[in-house]
Amino acid sequence: MAANTLLGPLDATPAAKPEGENWYALHTRCRHEKLVARRLSERGVESFLPTVTEVHRWSDRKKSVELPLFSSYVFARFVPKRDERLRMLRVEGVLGLVGGGGEGAPIPDEQIDAVRVLVEKELPWSPCPFLKIGQRVRIRGGALDGLEGMLTAKNGNHTLVISVDVLQRSLAVRVEGYRVEAA
Repeated sequence: MAANTLLGPLDATPAAKPEGENWYALHTRCRHEKLVARRLSERGVESFLPTVTEVHRWSDRKKSVELPLFSSYVFARFVPKRDERLRMLRVEGVLGLVGGGGEGAPIPDEQIDAVRVLVEKELPWSPCPFLKIGQRVRIRGGALDGLEGMLTAKNGNHTLVISVDVLQRSLAVRVEGYRVEAA
């Protein structure tokens, strides 16, 4: 994977957040992310489209191609009023708002800022499965390969809890450094 880049504001310090505005994810038509980001910008809406530059090889040439980090999604900051949501839905290429029964679920600024820093600083990264605390997971590789249990966190440490239901007893093992996937 080559360098990471981003479309949208290049300022590392986010602008002051106007009262009541939140980030939302807009689901877009396939390959319409850049168009949606451009249309939002034309309408004065702050948008964020993190992209990654990949080298694609064909039989006769190589070319650097800029692709969205999250295919079919663009982030936009707006006040979650009905008229604003409708304004977002009327943008060419937008299919809907993500989460909350079509009304959209706000995304914490910290999560957007973290993605922004990652792509701006061109830090090495790799995709990983989305795992939530409380989810049943399986360890892949190492001495605990194949072990399944519940993922927990305490004091920032991720732990796998293995339970014997009949005895109503559990054991916990730290899983830092292990590859973990959804079971």
